[in-house]
Formats: sequence, C-alpha cells, structure tokens
Amino acid sequence: MSTPLLSLNQEPALLERIRAGEELALVRLFHANRRPVTALVVRNSGTAVDAEEILQEALVILWERVRAGTFEPQAKIETFVYATARNLWLRRLARRRKEIPTELDPEGSPSADPSPLDVLVESQEAGLVALALQKLGEPCKTLLLLFYWEEATMEEIARRLGFANAETAKSKKYQCKKALRTIVRELAPDYD
Repeated sequence: MSTPLLSLNQEPALLERIRAGEELALVRLFHANRRPVTALVVRNSGTAVDAEEILQEALVILWERVRAGTFEPQAKIETFVYATARNLWLRRLARRRKEIPTELDPEGSPSADPSPLDVLVESQEAGLVALALQKLGEPCKTLLLLFYWEEATMEEIARRLGFANAETAKSKKYQCKKALRTIVRELAPDYD
C-alpha cells in the first residue's frame, strides 16, 4: 500500500493556507499530485505536457472552491484533485474525438452522406445562429460558445469570464440562451 503524499492531519492546515490565498500551497499540491496525474494522462493517450495542464486546471478548481467556501472535503484533497483531473482529461479526450474529422471515403455509401438539401438547411441554420451570436454580443457569445462548443463546466466558465461562481455563470447562461432564442426568432420568424 502506498503512503499518502499529504497526511490527513496536514490537510486542514493546507486548506487554511489556500483560504488565506497562499499560492505556495498550490505549488505543494502540484508536486504532490504530479506523478499520479501524469500516469493517468499518459496511460490514456496524453503527454506529460497535457498532464501538467490538466493538473493545473484541477488545482484552479480546488483553489476556487476552497476560496469561495464551496469545497466540502468528503475525501482526501489528493483524491479530489485526482478525480477532478480525471474528469477534465476524459472531457478533453471526448472533445478531441469530436474534432478529429473522419476520413472521406470516395467510394463511401450514399446513405452515410447527407443530401444536398440537408447540407443547405444545416448551413442556413448555422449561419442564422452565427448571425444571432454576433448580434447577441459579449459576454453571452463567449459564454455560450464555451458551454456548447468547448463543453466547459460552469466552474471553468465562471473562472474564464470573471463571474463570482458557477451559479452566477449558470444563471447568465440561461439569460444568454433566452436572448439568443429571441434574436433567432426576430431574424427568422418561421424558424422553430
């Protein structure tokens, strides 16, 4: 059985240091979690650089939750960091799979290809949404793109857009989506 990198009696002091804004606490957590997170990411089609990025994101999430008072330790801090890193990495892998274009097969089956009408309708819908997003403006445009295109979590969105917390980001997303829907209806009244 491996020995923990941080003992349970050190964790309350470490959380207090994070609450106080001591960035050295994050450095300590980074070093304590580097090896297991790197092993996780490298084992799952990633690189050491990917692992460092994921670990940094996980630590930022921990930092924000502790500082906001929403972190509820139900396990060791290391367990939380590892689980968060794992979720972030799996989400990133899923996004990568979406972004990798499938090979075009010139002999491909016609049933797999969309009809010209489907392509036209889809491109018109995409154009309509793009125009509506432009009219919507910031921060709504960025918020909706982060959520729907990049599949960012509410915590990530709150951090990147400077919202107080994930609940604020969630509320803003609802308002932005409603405003976008209104703009789409104004641009194309017959659009469902």
